[in-house]
Amino acid sequence: MVRLGMVEAGATDVPEISVDWYQDIVDAAADSPQPVQWFAGHFTEVSILLLGVLLLVAAFTRLGGGPRDRALALVAPVPVVLAYGCSEWLKTVVDEDRPCRAATRAIIAGSCPPPGDWSFPSNHSTIAGALAVATLLLSRRFGLIAVPIAALAAFSRTFVGVHYPHDVVAGVLLGALVVLLVTPLLARPAAELLRRRSRQAEGPVTDPVGGAGRR
Repeated sequence: MVRLGMVEAGATDVPEISVDWYQDIVDAAADSPQPVQWFAGHFTEVSILLLGVLLLVAAFTRLGGGPRDRALALVAPVPVVLAYGCSEWLKTVVDEDRPCRAATRAIIAGSCPPPGDWSFPSNHSTIAGALAVATLLLSRRFGLIAVPIAALAAFSRTFVGVHYPHDVVAGVLLGALVVLLVTPLLARPAAELLRRRSRQAEGPVTDPVGGAGRR
């Protein structure tokens, strides 16, 4: 009966398996030790800041490289913002209600987001997936740190009770896909622009024989 109630309370076509998993996860969360609940409740927000810092550090390591490296570092935040915009647009198209409106137990998040703050896809998961993949494109070392943080951030959105599992999976995939598709499209012209500016900055040089030449 609880499962049917949650399916009816949400938007149409909510996968039943996602409803089942949501109930199992929030039940486990409600029975988890208080320190675990405290960590999950705070990590779901702090994780985005951690991923943002990792992206900035990874970008900084590329700024001393060639035009392609610098271009990647400069354009990396753009697809992350675009991914967030895509997730916001999808929310208005799908109009899936939050699962916590029909939850039978108190959720770790404390309160359910207000009506109209739709559930699919998860914005936090979209941003986490985008930041992790962008960091991985810039630095394998920092990317391998960012990926598990993003996965945990996405899972925490269901653990605290505000998203179905399919919301967070879709969010991570959306963020990753946008970054993988858009980053090369932006990096190529940006790298070419940096190369042209570099050649212009070098300017003419004096020929050893006495004439003028260019490098």
